[in-house]
Amino acid sequence: MRLLDNINSPSDLKKLSIEELPRLAQEIRDEIIETVSCVGGHLAPSLGVVELAIAIHYCLDAPKDKLIWDVGHQAYAHKLLTGRREKFKTLRQFGGISGFPNRNESPYDTFTTGHGSTSISTALGLACSRDLRNEYCKVVAVIGDASLGGGMAFEALNHAGHIKKSLIVILNDNEMSISRSVGALSRYLNRIITAPIYNRIRKDVENLLKRVPRFGFRVIRAARRLEEGLKNLLVPGILFEELGFRYFGPIDGHDIGAIISTLQNILKLDEPVFLHVVTKKGKGYLHAESLPEKFHGVGSFDISTGTKKCIIPEGSTQSEMTFTKAFSEKIVELARTNERIVAITAAMPEGTGLDRFAKEFPERFFDVGMAEGHAVGFSAGLAQGGLIPVVCIYSTFLQRSYDQIIHDVSLQNLHVVLMLDRSGLVGEDGPTHHGIFDIAYLRSLPNLAIMAPRDEIELKEMIGFAISYDGPIAIRYPRGGSFYSNRLELERFPRQEIRFGCGEVLKEGRDLAIFALGYMVYPCLEAGLILREEGIDCAIINARFARPLDRELILEISKRVGMVFTAEEGILEGGFGSSILELFEKENVKTPVKRIGLDSRFFEHGMREFLLDRYGLSSKKIADFIKEIYIYAKNKD
Repeated sequence: MRLLDNINSPSDLKKLSIEELPRLAQEIRDEIIETVSCVGGHLAPSLGVVELAIAIHYCLDAPKDKLIWDVGHQAYAHKLLTGRREKFKTLRQFGGISGFPNRNESPYDTFTTGHGSTSISTALGLACSRDLRNEYCKVVAVIGDASLGGGMAFEALNHAGHIKKSLIVILNDNEMSISRSVGALSRYLNRIITAPIYNRIRKDVENLLKRVPRFGFRVIRAARRLEEGLKNLLVPGILFEELGFRYFGPIDGHDIGAIISTLQNILKLDEPVFLHVVTKKGKGYLHAESLPEKFHGVGSFDISTGTKKCIIPEGSTQSEMTFTKAFSEKIVELARTNERIVAITAAMPEGTGLDRFAKEFPERFFDVGMAEGHAVGFSAGLAQGGLIPVVCIYSTFLQRSYDQIIHDVSLQNLHVVLMLDRSGLVGEDGPTHHGIFDIAYLRSLPNLAIMAPRDEIELKEMIGFAISYDGPIAIRYPRGGSFYSNRLELERFPRQEIRFGCGEVLKEGRDLAIFALGYMVYPCLEAGLILREEGIDCAIINARFARPLDRELILEISKRVGMVFTAEEGILEGGFGSSILELFEKENVKTPVKRIGLDSRFFEHGMREFLLDRYGLSSKKIADFIKEIYIYAKNKD
């Protein structure tokens, strides 16, 4: 019988001996690999922190003690140790457990997380709240080396070190390697400086020296400099010491015994502590160890070969080209003939498709790390300097750079091209990753144009247009590729040249008009076929631009039909449909408008196609909605 089968909470974990924990770690790895191979997920990050998760829960008294995983995509072992073992195979499935910590799912998940660099700030807030309420608990933040590069993390470190709250920050470093000699020396030194007797004597001596007039504080400072000097001959902790933390490490993140003994000692300290742990991303699965970026976030795969499984909805065709791949191909093609084009990403070269650009034009590629605000501000400087920066960031992460988009790009009216990958419902990653707010949060900004392609071919055309455009412009596009049912004859809809602020009429109709934006174009075309069988003749318009609107086209068509519908894969409040309502109000147009889109709320995780259908954005659901509204209005008249 597996040890894991008896672990229903951290209290069960504590019943095991330290000698049994490596076996438990292997069982957890096997469970993670087997589950993720079926349902997809963040494999390599979670495999890398199995021993660390075990050690933390072995030492803490959670949920009384507070644990925050930065980003949270590495928390699968944490879930298995905190009562979710039996549900683990539902990972990232609709109605199942989340792929990230979720405070609505478990008391062991202190925060719902999904974005980077936030854990130290929220942990410090918890520590201050604890002290103001005269409570007692330990607060631990686990942050990765990529997240630590974000400005928010350093702001929090600076504040925490200044106010000296009892707080433990654990750095999960999966990129740094340590030579055997340095690693051995650092382990020996850390055993000394984390030992209770050392820290008790250290504090007693300091208290005694403080009573010595004139010379006491000088001696204390000299002793601390000596300690820091010795440590920094061996370990890279000077930055964190200068920020006000006691630094310990680096230690082997796969040596459970070493992590536990270190944690047990530093948990007794009443000050800001920084523990540096070195891990291997993808640990325990050869394919993930050798290709950690490929296995960072994966779909279902074959365990023996590591190859991807492809699932296409029945009765549908998926484009061989994904939107991300189309972007990757087009930007490289354009960069070959235009040396002004430079590309920027925030720690996502593979996810955004910019890895190909980076290989071909390394001197014109900039990965700024997990620092989206800096990425946009940096791009403004590049544009002002005469280059054409193309900034590719997932929609949900671009939210982190909102002030820079306003202040550094739009206000200056600079030619920065913002590529918003993963716009709309992204699927299994859930509410922290759905890119459903971008139209609403960008549409009100002066000077900024917003485009959305119906498919990968149109995305390539829009990229070419955006490069030639002189001003700030954003292009939003979804995860994966375009889907359409086999009944839709795409060749019936010839493509028109892209012109600024202009849509295109794909089908004329006398009864009603549907203005569709981006990915919603094909579902609306299919809905039009369904409605035609019901005797309802629909005009279908590919809006192309969410801002500016094709004012003349919209007003002209609205005079010829009895009702207007809008369709968008984003929230309705402040979205594309709202802009048409605003136009009609301004122009005193009486044609009724009904909007199709998403309510302003946080949507759960689940397969993308399933969520689109569940929330009314599949062709059938669109047709049903339009039919109900149109027939009701017709009968009422």
